[in-house]
Amino acid sequence: MDERRPMAFLSYAHFADSFDNGYLSKFSLRLSGEVCLQLGDEFPIFQDRKDISWGNCWRERINSSLDKTTFLIPVITPGFFKSEYCREGLSRFLDREKKLGRNDLILPVLYIDTPALYNKKLQANDELTQIIASRQFVDWRNLRFEDLNSRDARMAISNLAAQICKALYWLDSIQERETDTNPSIKSPIEPPSIGQDATEVKAIVVDQIYRGDYTTINAAISAAAPGSRILIKEGVYDEEIIVNKPLEIVGDGEIGDVVIRASERDAILFNTVSGKISNLLIEQNRGGDWFGVAISQGFLELDGCDITSDGRACVGVFGNAYPRIISNKIHDGIERGIDVYENGQGVIEDNEIYGNVLSGVEISEGGNPTLRRNKIHDGKTNGIFVHENGQGSIEDNDIYGNAFSGIEISEGGNPTIRHNRINNNSYRAIYIRESGAGIIEDNDLRENKRGPWYISEDSKPLVKCARNQEK
Repeated sequence: MDERRPMAFLSYAHFADSFDNGYLSKFSLRLSGEVCLQLGDEFPIFQDRKDISWGNCWRERINSSLDKTTFLIPVITPGFFKSEYCREGLSRFLDREKKLGRNDLILPVLYIDTPALYNKKLQANDELTQIIASRQFVDWRNLRFEDLNSRDARMAISNLAAQICKALYWLDSIQERETDTNPSIKSPIEPPSIGQDATEVKAIVVDQIYRGDYTTINAAISAAAPGSRILIKEGVYDEEIIVNKPLEIVGDGEIGDVVIRASERDAILFNTVSGKISNLLIEQNRGGDWFGVAISQGFLELDGCDITSDGRACVGVFGNAYPRIISNKIHDGIERGIDVYENGQGVIEDNEIYGNVLSGVEISEGGNPTLRRNKIHDGKTNGIFVHENGQGSIEDNDIYGNAFSGIEISEGGNPTIRHNRINNNSYRAIYIRESGAGIIEDNDLRENKRGPWYISEDSKPLVKCARNQEK
């Protein structure tokens, strides 16, 4: 076996594939082919209990601390965490990730609703379920009933393949630096290990008072090689930032010490395959069809920022972008907090989204994000608005204190809404009209001023509700 060839291992409880008539085997084959198409090279996926070489292969690969091109795809079902074989593989891969200083080599697929991912009591004595619950995962619970040739299934497989290719792209840039022997070329800065502080890693430094490498962020971006880290020192930077190569951009100090302001365009436009932006105060302050952060493609990790906008939204996600938006304050937008449209996707989790004039989160035009563990409150209209064929998975959020409804669905919007607490909104918990649709299960819909529901007559046949707490 070629030790440098990228590959993956698909792990699942033994009865999952046989019970579903070989669905996971077909899924594995499709994903392998899609990565091959996007990567331009073979990408074998070894399948738990199907491939004879599975056991020897994954143990051999993950025991090598130099191996950076192997992925684990755990298929999460209630039986997964009860299988000693699955748990052993997951534990070994987690140890391997830690040694490599990465957190993107395990790609969970949620196949069947698994209570342990949402119940903190069930997680209390199980570190593995805690870790998986905190990770970005692909939600396949509804898609498992779809033909793999369907548009939705093909798009989801394409997005998962893109995540693998982006991780490999980043790894390739690191390996190029490790093998570059040309002393005339300044080596880019390697991304830090997980858990390291920005100040502990050598970086390209931006400082307005000439104590770093550059005085403007755009100058640093222009000079940086792909994969570099840019550390921004305290100051107010009146720049319109365009990120057009894979970079990590970090504000130094406390949140608010580094301010990025823009008036005529997006404060930050992210337009590349992958990257990270963290610890910045970001303002778009003169209206127009602009964003605080505009994410037009790729996989961006937007982490720990304070974002506001006088334009279209504080954060815009569109054009098949697949970001991970985590632990930010997104607030007081003149229009929307987060606007996901034109097939934008991604994961939006652990944010506080509040005080926006229009919806805290708006999903439309084929947008299909996952919203998890956010606090969406005190908006001037709805907490979440799904319309014009928007979709999305909305789970385990606190949605409260909004001036209209917690969630509104209309015009072909079709989200999945589970395990949320939608309380103390000024109108309904959930308001569905104009052929809105959705799966709505296990939510707390109590104490809203006009009650838990409004569902228009043309929407009722399209909505599936179960086990919601209303009184």
